[in-house]
Amino acid sequence: MAAPKKGRSASAQSRPGRSLAFILIAIAALTGGMFLSGHPTPRLGIDLAGGTSITLTAKNEPGQPNAINKTNMNTAVDIMNRRVNGLGVSEAEVQTQGSDNIIVNIPKGTNSKEARDQVGTTAKLYFRPVLATEVSGAAASASPSPSASSSSSSKATDKATEKATSSSSASPTSSATSQGRAVTDALKADSTPSASSSASSSASPSASSSASPSANASASAAATKLQAQYTALDCTDKAQRAKAGEGSKDTDPTVACGKNSSGQWQKYVLGPAEVKGTDIKSASAVFDTQSAAGWKVTMEFTSGGSKKFADITGKLAKNQSPQNQFAIVLDGDVVSDPFVQQALTGGSAEISGSFDQTEAQSLANMLKYGSLPLDFKESSVTTVTAALGGEQLHAGLIAGAIGLGLVVIYLVVYYRGLSIIAIPSLLVSGALTYVIMALLGPTIGFALNLPAVCGAIVAIGITADSFIVFFERIRDEIREGRSLRPAVERAWPRARRTILVSDFVSFLAAAVLFIVTVGKVQGFAFTLGLTTVLDVVVVFFFTKPLMTLLARRKFYASGSKWSGLDPKALGAKPPLRRTRRPSAPVDPKEA
Repeated sequence: MAAPKKGRSASAQSRPGRSLAFILIAIAALTGGMFLSGHPTPRLGIDLAGGTSITLTAKNEPGQPNAINKTNMNTAVDIMNRRVNGLGVSEAEVQTQGSDNIIVNIPKGTNSKEARDQVGTTAKLYFRPVLATEVSGAAASASPSPSASSSSSSKATDKATEKATSSSSASPTSSATSQGRAVTDALKADSTPSASSSASSSASPSASSSASPSANASASAAATKLQAQYTALDCTDKAQRAKAGEGSKDTDPTVACGKNSSGQWQKYVLGPAEVKGTDIKSASAVFDTQSAAGWKVTMEFTSGGSKKFADITGKLAKNQSPQNQFAIVLDGDVVSDPFVQQALTGGSAEISGSFDQTEAQSLANMLKYGSLPLDFKESSVTTVTAALGGEQLHAGLIAGAIGLGLVVIYLVVYYRGLSIIAIPSLLVSGALTYVIMALLGPTIGFALNLPAVCGAIVAIGITADSFIVFFERIRDEIREGRSLRPAVERAWPRARRTILVSDFVSFLAAAVLFIVTVGKVQGFAFTLGLTTVLDVVVVFFFTKPLMTLLARRKFYASGSKWSGLDPKALGAKPPLRRTRRPSAPVDPKEA
């Protein structure tokens, strides 16, 4: 074999120690991160660790006696599934049962309360203008004035600012004035009244007849009833919160509750719904790196929703706090109440403020998956035990151990000394898989279920297949009469192509399976894809460098019969080793 040309840089394969050091350092770093995260074991799915099972029963909406049908039920399942799994790869299961029930299984370790809020929030999503608002409960004064938007933000935002994505950034602050039109006057006029009241007027419902819906002689019966509801509403009482706005139509004003940035309950008088959840095309949480504003929620509206949103924001922008705010209401709860400074006509908008990542993603989820085609009632909530799943896991692990043992025996018997390379490679692959699964639990909500365990067991065969391809290529080179070190380097490019093609096909199948399926099958696909990627990493950064190092050892280079690379046993062509060609004999006549 020709020697390398002078001045030519050494290839990465001439320094295999670097690759081995890299992967060992990576394993050590990931292991350290796993223990520092406080999650030294993978999070288990509901079939292995138990969890919560929720039964939701569909109800016909008023005036729609035939709303419960297969199409609407399937649509509701799809929305609920994306809603709860939007929290991460949580392996939650959503499926129909009978004609009017939906079963939601949430694995232990998931934020079950948040998931229940996401799934059980069955009311429509509405954008309603804020007419009046104040702190509710013992913290409220005897005659409170409506809070400014800087202090009345919901639990999802803090001084939230609504602005068009195409416009310049709006200031996240708000005037602290309590100016506003009386609730009664607002109800009698438009749902988005103009701020025509004087600077001294108060929006408290218990103030004078010109500033409260309580004593206006010309107030309608509906306004008087709404005033009584608002006055009596105590949002710190869970029972009252659950009944707030009960029976109100989307075309009627209503009362609602929500938490402000200080964690206090805030009560609201809200106008008729101007925009529905179905008018939102998409919503997402993004991190604003340009203006250093932190996390924000971006929204895009449908063509019809864009016009509605432009109309309502144009009216609200003319008002003063709190009547320049709109409330995003989901299941009677105000999840955000951003204010508006200008009409938003671009068909898109963003809500910014003091969000953290969790708050922004939660609000984006509610906006994106807020509307259901049916109303649902939470019929039952039960705890699922993992007894059956534990038995199946135990049986599966035994089967996996038997399979792994058979693979190891085969490697030792057939490849002999080469098993010293294959077995550590399997251990490195297993260690990486375990550590990454443990880290993905708290990071993206990945839960290990029975199908995912099956995916990991299948990966043993994929990884072993890569070693076999490489070893057989080396043996082919030795059969051609080459010594071990050049045989390794010549075999690697051919083996590498085969391994990459094989792993690409496996990863493609896993990716397609992950995209088109949900629930447990998704767990299988995710694990299969992850282990396939790790197979490439292990072969490139551990198996090949280790083979290069051991090829320099006499035990392997000499072709010992126990090395698995014995030229005679492989039927190598002579010459078995490269020798110097003898010089041609000299003709005596020419001497």
